[in-house]
Amino acid sequence: MTHRRSIHALFLLSSIFLTAAGAQAQPTLTHHQGPDGTVPIQVAPAPWSESQNSNVYSLSSPQDFGGNYGGNSFSPNDSLLGFGLVKRSNHAFDDFISPMTNPLFFEDPRNLTEARAIFANHKVPLAAGGGDVQVYAVQLRARLSENVSLIATKDGYITSSNPLVADGWADIAAGLKFNLLRDTQNQRLLSAGFTFDLPTGEAAPLQGNGHGELHLFMTGARKLGQRVHWISASGFRLPLNTTDESTSSYFSNHLDYQIGQRVYLFSETNWFHWLKSGRDGAIAGVEGFDLINMGSPGVAGNDIVTQAFGVKFKPNGNSELGVAFEFPLTAREDIIDNRLTVDWIIRF
Repeated sequence: MTHRRSIHALFLLSSIFLTAAGAQAQPTLTHHQGPDGTVPIQVAPAPWSESQNSNVYSLSSPQDFGGNYGGNSFSPNDSLLGFGLVKRSNHAFDDFISPMTNPLFFEDPRNLTEARAIFANHKVPLAAGGGDVQVYAVQLRARLSENVSLIATKDGYITSSNPLVADGWADIAAGLKFNLLRDTQNQRLLSAGFTFDLPTGEAAPLQGNGHGELHLFMTGARKLGQRVHWISASGFRLPLNTTDESTSSYFSNHLDYQIGQRVYLFSETNWFHWLKSGRDGAIAGVEGFDLINMGSPGVAGNDIVTQAFGVKFKPNGNSELGVAFEFPLTAREDIIDNRLTVDWIIRF
């Protein structure tokens, strides 16, 4: 039954983006007077769409956020810094913002080239020792082609006043993301991918255990009306050593409302479900949420649902600044009393 519910979440996510498309965006007519005085009529691509005759994205109604692409045509295949391998971000979905909570696994479905700095202050319940755990990390994403991105989602340094978690380096995780559906006219996206968590971290902050963890995920987004954006993702965390680490799944949702051109108010909900217990965890019946996989016994069938509210600000077209406050909705908390997350994204 528990496996079935997690699989249903994945099927629900994918079915949303395979339903009939909404109203199609209409092309616009533009007039350009030629040297001979004639006025030919040209059909321009719809807003946020690809040109029919070239590889250039053209914004019919460009919004200049002060970035280096506002109001200008650019090629999505321009290489970054001229090295050729890493391409610039796909800017056909710039109205969207990236999700903030469940930061290691809730992946943005867009193909992006960016650096994302993250700070999280995680308050631990008294039942798990109390105190605070802070995380300082940087995520990197690189668009390699039209439909493939390299994603580095976990690294950083952990500090703690909790008696069970000491200071030290976190594991490193990286993988690939593949775009499956990209509908620029209706602003719909669907992507899938994987990351692998290498046990390179230190034992003091409860990292480095096991033989690695495979993360399989699907993520999608859709614009609803003029100012509302929805992002949804689901995935499985599959450790290679099921004695040292537990097996789990998640289902995350983001809904935001755009105020003007630069400010977004958003809400996020995350459901974490444990499919199989480990054996070597320090606290029976308690797991480590998203950052830590303790491999605790007695966690199979456990569920934690969290809610978050936050705000994001786009100072220009190349960056996002966000803050979110997250807390559990379920009676079960495990190691989360609440969490404050701050991120800063610089996009290329």
